[in-house]
Order: sequence, then C-alpha cells, then structure tokens
Amino acid sequence: MKHILFFSEAVTLAHIARCIALANEIHRSGNYKITIAADNRYDEIIGSVPFQRIPLHTVSSHYFEKKLAKGLPIYNVQTLTDYVNEDLKIIDEIKPDFIIGDFRLSLAISSRIKKIPYATITNAYWSPYADIAYPIPELPLTKIFGIAVAQKLFDFARPFVFKLHTLAFNKVCKKYRQPELGSDLRQVYTHADYTLYADIESLIPMKARPSNHVFIGPILWSANVSLPVWWSKLPSDKPFIFVTLGSSGDSSLLPMLLETLSQMSVTVLCVTAKKTILKKTYANVFITEFIPADLAVKKADIVICNGGSPMVYQSIAENKFVIGLPSNLDQYLMMTLAQTAGYGELIRSGKADCDSITHAVTQALALDKRVTSSDECSLDINKITELMDSVLKNSG
Repeated sequence: MKHILFFSEAVTLAHIARCIALANEIHRSGNYKITIAADNRYDEIIGSVPFQRIPLHTVSSHYFEKKLAKGLPIYNVQTLTDYVNEDLKIIDEIKPDFIIGDFRLSLAISSRIKKIPYATITNAYWSPYADIAYPIPELPLTKIFGIAVAQKLFDFARPFVFKLHTLAFNKVCKKYRQPELGSDLRQVYTHADYTLYADIESLIPMKARPSNHVFIGPILWSANVSLPVWWSKLPSDKPFIFVTLGSSGDSSLLPMLLETLSQMSVTVLCVTAKKTILKKTYANVFITEFIPADLAVKKADIVICNGGSPMVYQSIAENKFVIGLPSNLDQYLMMTLAQTAGYGELIRSGKADCDSITHAVTQALALDKRVTSSDECSLDINKITELMDSVLKNSG
C-alpha cells in the first residue's frame, strides 16, 4: 500500500484543517496509508484521526499575525533551514511515496532533495497565473495616507515587497543546491510538482496555466466539538446571524459587532475561537468558543466572518450571504472575489463600525437567496487520487 505523507503549517487553523479533511477523504478510500505531520496547537478542536500523526514545529500564530500586520516576511533563513532539516528527518523516518503539504514552503526544497513527488494545497488567488488585482490589506500605510493613496503606493511597491518576501527562501534554496524560484512571492507560495487549488474554478480569473496546476474544489471542514447545551433552544422566530472571525481575524471587532447586532431584531451565534473574552452579554446573543461550522452556517441567514476562504466557501456551499471583515491580504483576496461574484459584501476591518455593519446586515436580509450549484463547492477527490495513482504508477 502506497504511503502518503501530509505536512501542515499550523500558523492558522485553515491550513491544518484542510490537510486533516483531505487526509480523511483519502483514508476513506482504503487504498493508501496516511501519516500527517502537524503542530498540536489545534488538537482540542480537531480531535482524533484514523491515521498516524507525528509532531511538526511551526512558528507561533502570534508571530505569524504580527509579521502579516506589518507586511514583513514571515520566515527568515534560519527558520526555513530548520524547517527543511525537520522535513528531511521526517521524510527519512516515514519513507513516503507521495507528499502533500499546506503552506509548508520548505517542502519545495526538501521534497526535491529526497526526490519524492510533492503536491501543495493552496488558493488560486496566490497563483502567478491568477488574473486579479491586489487590494491593500490593513497595513500602517492605510492609517497614515488613507485607503485611496495607500492603494496606489501599494500597487507601486507590491512587486518589490513580493521580492523581499522571496529573499530568505531563495538563499535557503542556494544553501541546499536547489534551483531558486525567482522574485515573485506567488511562485514561492505555490511551487510544487503539483499545485492543487482548493477553490471554485469559476470564481477566480486565470491566465493560461500549466497542466500540473489543478482545481480540486474547496476543502470544507468543521470543528470536532460538542454542540452547546443551548443549541436546541435557539430561537427560530428571527433572522439568524452567525459571527466568527476565526483564528486569524481581527477579534477586537467582536465587542462592536455584538453591541450592534444586539440592537437589531436578530438572533446571534458568536464563536470566539478563544481569541477574546467578551465581558458584556445580550439577550439575543449566544456565545461559545467553537462550534461545528457546517451546522452553524446551515442554520444561519447571514454569516459574518474574516473573509478567509474556509468560512466563505462554507457559506457559499450552504447558499448563505457572507459579510467579510478582512485584515490580511489572503482574506482580502478571497473576499474581493466573493463580493465580485455576488456572494457577499466586503467591509474593511479597519473601517468597520456600527453603521456599516447595520447597513450590510439590513441589505443582506432584504436580498433574495442566491442559488449555487452544489457541484461548484465540492471537493473533487477523484482528481487527487487519479493524480496520485498516475504519478505512483509511473514512478514504479
């Protein structure tokens, strides 16, 4: 039986969640042995898995968020070198036939050293073949110059910033005598033998791309936690709003959101993800740390989230309007595309206030429900297994 080794960078829940969800789907086929290497920081909501798990070091989520907030490179030469060395040690121990990673950038180096076929899970809006614009995220520039001027400065500086983010990676490539990947951050983020886009293909405009860049559909996942004791008692006589800013959203917005929604004729379910302590309570607001997202979204009329791909796709899959409050570039890219396609509304997290939230919720409740093809928002597991079977057959 062929052995598939997953590596997940756990800087946000999304990366490890996608790996776990995909590994579960592949495991169900019964045709492969699965091992996943990942940090244990989210074990409380991931729960047990039916395959081997081994520890993997990941920089802290707090460190990751601080770097993003300042627009600085996330990984330095030493960190990436440590990552490659840990990758190599695990690969030698497991001896996999195929590697799948999610934002474990070092695998582009370590998999080549070991000559193991490698596929990366990513989003197509990070692809060098994506035909899109790049909105400025919440950076100090936006507060100093305002959005319009800051966007022009960002458009001018972006190629240089993207190059800055590749310097450490290319130095580590050189250190291990592997080909450098150039000065475009998007190449570093998506480089692999096979690049798997966990997206709705029709959502993201693309230029002509190589055959090893494949859309597999969104990878949906929900926390493996019990429902709150009050779940069955939630009122059903008013519109239902699900609020979650996830592991990487601006949790400082939650008090304002709940204060605003408490004054509307709605029922609110808020997930804190242990990111903030809410001191005030409201009669129409129910609060919990985590909840299975699929059940919460299914119950909701509107989802308010950070605009990142996991919750946006979960909302699209359930035909629910999404209000996104993005802060980092990944969230801005996803939510901009979702808004353009009519799936929701983007409110800049730096500009979100009571008035903008009230207006967005009121407008969303007045809309006719959007009809979405379920095929658009489902994972095509056959594409992945057929790809692996072909690669492994040809490699002997």
